[in-house]
Amino acid sequence: MENFSFKNHDLPAEFTSGKVQYRLVPAKGPDGRVAEGLFAAWIVLDNPTQYNSYTTEMIKDVILSFRKASNAREVVAVVFTGAGDKAFCTGGNTKEYAEYYATRPEEYAQYMRLFNDMVSGILACDKPVICRVNGLRIGGGQEIGMAADFSVASDFAAFGQAGPKHGSAPDGGATDFLPLFVGIERAVASCTICEPWTAYEALSMGLITDVVPVLKSGGAFIPNPKLVTDKWVEGGKMVFGKQKTGKDLEAARRTIEQGTMDLSLLDERVEQLVTSLLMTMPGCLSKTIQSMRKHKLSHWDQNKETNRAWLALNMMTEANAGFRAFNEGPKGHREVDFIALRQRLARGETWGPALINAVLPGKGGA
Repeated sequence: MENFSFKNHDLPAEFTSGKVQYRLVPAKGPDGRVAEGLFAAWIVLDNPTQYNSYTTEMIKDVILSFRKASNAREVVAVVFTGAGDKAFCTGGNTKEYAEYYATRPEEYAQYMRLFNDMVSGILACDKPVICRVNGLRIGGGQEIGMAADFSVASDFAAFGQAGPKHGSAPDGGATDFLPLFVGIERAVASCTICEPWTAYEALSMGLITDVVPVLKSGGAFIPNPKLVTDKWVEGGKMVFGKQKTGKDLEAARRTIEQGTMDLSLLDERVEQLVTSLLMTMPGCLSKTIQSMRKHKLSHWDQNKETNRAWLALNMMTEANAGFRAFNEGPKGHREVDFIALRQRLARGETWGPALINAVLPGKGGA
């Protein structure tokens, strides 16, 4: 502990992480011509090697970015996205969670103050916010994505929560927002079982605004070949947007390997949406967006502080175990031994290093 130093949770005057881009992209009118002096502000999470997971410093930069875009008179709308074609965002940086915040609830409470301010900043932005979903939108990434007003997705995107699998609860917005989009039972299933939805499933449930193909084969765009894109009956129920299995999935993977990823249609659809927003009265647009956000805010504002307190305390127990398992476990085996954990707790064992070490990947047992 001699070399331990605290993280700084204060907001900087300028961007500091180097992993959040802020840039202005010219807005265009319906005729495709640039609307001189008017822009979409692009806020880009730029941490692709870690699936655009956000660190403490990145959260600060996202907050500053949304405040900057909100105040910019020339900005028509905000496009919130991630770098690359693998992920929009997979939530908080689990390496940072495991190596710094685990066992430090007071520090995590300060971190969650920043996280809450990030979500609130999105919901308070004076400009409409478009989430450009260029890949995975999982965990906290799903939560900050749902704070946006529109979501346009690649058909390789996936949507879901991860909290109960990795030692947390999806109380950074999912338990507040998701029932508004998909209904209470689908929301409960997503938040507890943590099985992700494909982009077509998310569209059919009303979670997102639109889906576009991003794979080119033979010079033409084709739908994600891993997914069922026609409704058909399997086992007595309709299937649409589910991932294929068996030989069909293997064939799909070969098609993907032979093709190229191209996000130009995604960018084109986002640009069209910015144009549609441009062609409205700015004051009326802002008021309409603010009124629609009240449905999210009524839940978010009611719960965010109590959720923050619980999430901080949880860093002493299940989050400690879950994030360490994800950070230290081998690929494909990054969860605790759930059965051993439940058995040990049922026998009366108490939380501590011995219990946590016993249920980490490769060490668990009854």
